[in-house]
Amino acid sequence: MLELIDIVVLTRAIQAVIIVVSAFLLLKLFNRLLTRVIGAKNEAIKRAINNVKRFLQIIIYSVAVILILWIFEVDVTGLLAGLGIGALVIGFALKDIIENWVSGLLIFTGKTYRIGDVIQVGDLKGVVKAISLRTTVLKTYDRNEVIIPNSTMINERIVNLTAGRHELISSITFSIDYTCNTDKAKQIIEEILKKEESVVVDEKRKREIRFIVKTKGWATGIETLFWINRPWDEEFIKSKIAETVKKEFERKNILPPLPAGMREGRLKSRK
Repeated sequence: MLELIDIVVLTRAIQAVIIVVSAFLLLKLFNRLLTRVIGAKNEAIKRAINNVKRFLQIIIYSVAVILILWIFEVDVTGLLAGLGIGALVIGFALKDIIENWVSGLLIFTGKTYRIGDVIQVGDLKGVVKAISLRTTVLKTYDRNEVIIPNSTMINERIVNLTAGRHELISSITFSIDYTCNTDKAKQIIEEILKKEESVVVDEKRKREIRFIVKTKGWATGIETLFWINRPWDEEFIKSKIAETVKKEFERKNILPPLPAGMREGRLKSRK
C-alpha cells in the first residue's frame, strides 16, 4: 500500500516538474519570438516589450500552478471561479490597454510605418515621431504633437506617403488668366523649383517636375507635381515656392484669373 502511494506521489511530482519546465520553456520561447519579431531599437520599445513579457509570465505561471494543484487533487473549482471573475474584471478594466498593445504588435510586425515616415490617418497628416505598443505620436505641419492610440491607427485607413524613403511627392496648383502664355508660366515655375534646394530633380530615379493643365472659365489651372526631400516641412516649402512664383508672375505680367473688364485695366496699368 505504501509502495503504491509512493508511486502515485512520485508520478505526480514528475508531472509537476514537467509542467514547471514546460512553462519555463514556453515563456522563454515567447520572449525570444517577441524580441525577434518586434526588435528593441529604443528604450520606449524595450519597456513596452518588458511589460508584455511580465504579463505573459503571470498568465503562463498561473496556469502552471492550477495544473499542479489539479494533479495533486486539490479542489481548484473555487480558485478557478475566483480567477474567472477577477480576469473578467481585469479584462474590462484593461480592455483599451490590451487592445492598444495588440494593435501595437500588429503595427510593429506588419511594419506599416516607421519613425520619420509621413503618413495620413483619416484627415490627419503628419510625421511619425514615436511608436510604442500603446500609442503612435504624429507631429503635424502646425508643429503640434498628436498622440493616437494604436487601436485607432489599426481601424483607420493609413496612407504611408514616404514609406521610409524620406522623399515625398507634393503638388501646388497655380491659377493664371486664360489669356496668359501657359508655356511661359510653366517655364517660370520649373526654373524656380530647380533652384529650390528642397526640391529633388533626378530623372534616373524618376524624380521629375510634371504639369497638369486645366482650363475653366477665364482661369487656367497649372497643377505642378514635384518631389521634396524634407517631407516634414512640406507646407513651409510649398508656401515659399508659391510666394516666389507669385512674385515672378507679377514681374513677367502673368496675370491671375480676371474678368474681362478688370483684365484690360490691369494690363494698361502695367505698361
